[in-house]
Amino acid sequence: MTDYRSVPVVTSGQDYRAAPTQPGSRMARRAAAAATPPPPPDDRPPRGHRGGGSGGGQNKMRVLAWVSIGVTTLMVAGALTGYTVYRDAFGNIKKKSVNSDIINPRPVDTGALNVLLVGSDTRAGKDNARYGQKLARTADAGGKRTDTIILMHISPNRDKARLISFPRDSMVQIPKCKNETTKQEMAPRRDMINSAYNSGGIACTISTIETLTGIRVNHFVEVDFSGFKNIVDALGGIEICLKSGVNDKSSKLVLPPGKSLLNGEKALGYVRLRHYGDGSDIQRIRRQQIFLSKVVAKATSSELLTDVGKLRDFIAAAAGSVTMDPELANDTEQLINIALSAKEMTAGGVKFTTIPWGPDPEDKNRVVWKQPDANELFTSIKTDTEVATPAPSASASTATKPKVTLKPEQVKVQVLNGTKTVGKAREVADQLAKEGFNVTGLGNFEAADGKSLPKTEVHYANAVESAPDHAGTLAGAVVPKPAPAEGKVAVTNPQPYTPVTPPAKTPPKGTPVIQLVVGEDFDSVKVTKLPDSVNNSTITASEQKNACT
Repeated sequence: MTDYRSVPVVTSGQDYRAAPTQPGSRMARRAAAAATPPPPPDDRPPRGHRGGGSGGGQNKMRVLAWVSIGVTTLMVAGALTGYTVYRDAFGNIKKKSVNSDIINPRPVDTGALNVLLVGSDTRAGKDNARYGQKLARTADAGGKRTDTIILMHISPNRDKARLISFPRDSMVQIPKCKNETTKQEMAPRRDMINSAYNSGGIACTISTIETLTGIRVNHFVEVDFSGFKNIVDALGGIEICLKSGVNDKSSKLVLPPGKSLLNGEKALGYVRLRHYGDGSDIQRIRRQQIFLSKVVAKATSSELLTDVGKLRDFIAAAAGSVTMDPELANDTEQLINIALSAKEMTAGGVKFTTIPWGPDPEDKNRVVWKQPDANELFTSIKTDTEVATPAPSASASTATKPKVTLKPEQVKVQVLNGTKTVGKAREVADQLAKEGFNVTGLGNFEAADGKSLPKTEVHYANAVESAPDHAGTLAGAVVPKPAPAEGKVAVTNPQPYTPVTPPAKTPPKGTPVIQLVVGEDFDSVKVTKLPDSVNNSTITASEQKNACT
């Protein structure tokens, strides 16, 4: 798959400089409030709920995406308590196979579980049509759009989760896709991210996300608009807490201060509520996310799982509201994994993140993703693997020596370019330095056959007793992980390296210098330190449990 993250440049004849910038056209987020232009006619909520950058339509779709988490995870409750009792309800899940329609190269599967959640505002059907504008309020109103695209990432060991929201006004590079209706191939183009779904359906949306992020999408879930109220009602309502009362004619919602139990109709009004608090989109989105975390919490509670009748009603309501890929819908074990991960979400293991963004220089009404911040977020997702342990030394004297866990700042590294890609050594050195490694120098490595080194290597001096531990720590930070080897390699064109930000600490004298020889298979350095823009756009579990909004 094409790598849009960096473009090597040649400066002063040296071949280890990294690209100075990263193009902004591949990432984005919602534009500022009043700047967002009107979406297609039936893409927005009824008059009285409009305005603001996150328009009501988008927020309803955001709701649907969150509800789909509960739907996806909680239909497996039947399997947890006796699948045969709920067999008929499970059979109501709509299935759609799209693998043959994905025509672009796909990223590798890292063992994580990545589920693409899409809220579809299809107007087909009587129940869905009643929520559109006047032009769409007919039983035969058709068409579909998506204003919310969320990637649910669950770590390989299923103990952490992050939900990444891709705003619809993101201007990105849409790859070649099949038209969902005609099956004709559409050329690549720069467009709003939700246009991938509008023309190419879920298959094109998957390809777009995979191409932009480098993250493999394992499964997808589509949820329609009309199912939201049924799901909330099947849960027996959701309790919220308000700092002040609500009397809003636009959303037809009247609530007192303090706690209230919302049924499906009131819940729909609450998540669409605009005229409350400071009236900002940010505050409203936070209320929605907190509300929907309560949906997930209640749906995974023992109270529901142990009540056969309530559980059957919930599964029936949920199953009738979603469409999944057959591999997910038919895989009870996978659904159980998601359900168990949902419990971790409610226990503090989930983070809800919006892509860091900025205004699109070409159109103030659109946005692009902030770089390199967005790419660092994607890399952290791609490299979210099991905790690596240092490789043991091959020598008998150290084979039984306890492994030592070292911090990156304790490891000295010399980065060598073993490929023919200009600037690769500095590019990798910059990544290592940003993660805290003490990079001391750069250089090149020439293979005996004169060709690029196919696989990345880590080398250490066998005369230094602690070198295997240092080498293991470095290897554990590289994707794919190389196996450390004794003995160093010859260096051509060695040069010193000066990081943008000097390291806080310098390893003591005598610390071994480990060689990282970059090969063609190099993908990235694991990202563990996310930029402030990502952290600032993340709502944590503690915030989700906030008492009153």
